[in-house]
Parts: sequence; C-alpha cells; structure tokens
Amino acid sequence: MLINRRALLALAASSLFAVSAQAQDWKAKYPELVFATIPAENAAQVTERFGDFAAYLSREIGVPVKLRVVGDYAAVIEGQRAGQIHFAYYGPASYARARMIGVKTSPFAIEVSKGGVKGYYSVFYVKADSPYKSLADLKGKNLGLVDPNSTSGNNVPRFVMNGMNIKPETHFGKVVYTGSHVNAVMALNQGTVDVAANWWNNENDSELIRMSDKGMVKKDDFRIIFKSDQIVNSPMAYLDSLPPELKKRIEQAFLNAPQKDKAAFDKLSDGKMDSFQPVTHEAYLPIIELNKFVDSLRKK
Repeated sequence: MLINRRALLALAASSLFAVSAQAQDWKAKYPELVFATIPAENAAQVTERFGDFAAYLSREIGVPVKLRVVGDYAAVIEGQRAGQIHFAYYGPASYARARMIGVKTSPFAIEVSKGGVKGYYSVFYVKADSPYKSLADLKGKNLGLVDPNSTSGNNVPRFVMNGMNIKPETHFGKVVYTGSHVNAVMALNQGTVDVAANWWNNENDSELIRMSDKGMVKKDDFRIIFKSDQIVNSPMAYLDSLPPELKKRIEQAFLNAPQKDKAAFDKLSDGKMDSFQPVTHEAYLPIIELNKFVDSLRKK
C-alpha cells in the first residue's frame, strides 16, 4: 500500500510538473510582446499615457511588453494582420475594419467609464464665438475629421451627415484628416478648419476637457453643434493565435489593473475611466454594419 501511495504521489507530481511546463512553453515562443494603440493623440502623448501601463503589463504577464507607437489607425490593423502586434487598443471602427479584412483578432476587454458606462459619443465642435449653429450653416467652410478608421472622428460623422443629406466633399470647402483627436481640436483652435469631429464621454470627460486640463486649449473657446447617438466603447484585442495561457494572463492583467496598479491605470484616462470589463466580438457587430454603410457612401 505504501508503494502504491508513493507511486500515486510521484505520478501526481509528474503530472503537475508537466502541466506547469506546458503552461510556460509560450514564454519561449513569446519572449517579448508588442502592444500598440491607435494614435488618438500625438506620439509623445501616447507614450506618456501608456508607458507606465506597458511596464505594469510586463510585470503581470511575465515577459517584457513593448509599447509600439504608430502613425495612423491602419498601422495597428496591419501590424496585427502581420502578426507583429500581439494585442492592441483599438477604436470600435478600426477593430471592426480589422475583422472585415480578415485579421484574426478578438476583443477581450472594453473600457468602462465612470458610472459603469460602456459607450461614448461623436460630436462636432465649432469655435464658441463663431456664428454657426448647425452643419448646414458651414457650407463652403472647412471640416476637420480624424482618420478614415476613426469611429467618432470619421465613420459616425459621415453616417450622420448622410442622414442630413450632406455630402462632405461637396458641402464643405475642404475635408481635412488631421490624424488624431488632439490634432482635430488644435486645427479648429488655430482656424485651419471651421468645424471638427471628436469623441465625447460626458460634460466632464472628452478630448477637449483633457486638453483644457493640460493647458493646451481653453474649453470655453469651443461649443458643440451636434452630438450622436451612443457608440460602444473601445476594445482591447489580442491575436487569436496566442496560446490560451498567455491570453488568460493578458486578460487578467487588464481586468485587474485598477487594483494592481491604479496609478498606471488612471494615467490612461486622466483618472476618468472606471475599469476594463470582458467583452466579445458580438458587441461590435453594429460597428461592422456602420463600416459597411460608410464604405457604400464612398462608392456613390
């Protein structure tokens, strides 16, 4: 009986060792992970906002996580398609675009704003002292959009303008892609454009508010002339090809961030985000339909 007991203990130990070794095998294949984010801000601002969080992810996941700062939204999509970006912070439309072109990536966490809100809005800003009350008033003026793959900075604006029977390329004197939400606000502030699209969570949280808090612009110099229906919040998405154990570690690192490293987590949103929560692809099916609709407008 003693021999049998020893044999069982040895077998159990061997099995546990095998499971543990198998769980760690991914580290040999992935000695470093690449995390990228859409350039909602300029490169230096993205690095400042996400740098500490990448360091936190490195500690939690167990291998170095390199933050990749990209030049445009498409670079995140193409980076994942090439397998060079392991997980990424997407906008809803850029994630939907990735899936539409066959990128094998899946969302695992969604941003949740204060109060448990999982959505945000697209708005059109004008200067507060301008005479414009609506988009119709801006005929012949210049429109600032963000990026062709931006949800609040392009796709939703084009959707709502279509509903107003406004064709941007003929209604406005010029349509300018500014490259980031920050640039869109700055273009409006400097008079390069007369109206600009941007994201807006609530009266206390928007790109404009964050820029105003940093002294980049004055929030009272701008006013909103249109606000969209609510849009589902941005997802984090990892490559489907990653090992299950690694996916689990990435997921847990994001979900536990407010407790494990509150300072790094708060830096992502200037303390205006509540948490990350699990999410699935189904949440973004309406965004895929939105993308298809905007694509159809370009063909007309």
